[in-house]
Amino acid sequence: MKIIVNGEQKYIKEDTTVAELMKLLALEGKVMAAAVNMEIVKQDSWDVHKLKDGDELELLDFVGGG
Repeated sequence: MKIIVNGEQKYIKEDTTVAELMKLLALEGKVMAAAVNMEIVKQDSWDVHKLKDGDELELLDFVGGG
């Protein structure tokens, strides 16, 4: 199925969770927040939140600065 991650098309298998996607993209421990279709998905739900065809994800990391 096709999804959009931070503006880029990705193809993944059905029933992939947010956590599994992060493993596939080698982003474990780097992403602080995830939104699916403009809705925040809490970190404790990443293991169970299954992605659907056409979902749009924004994966965010917070960077400090001044």
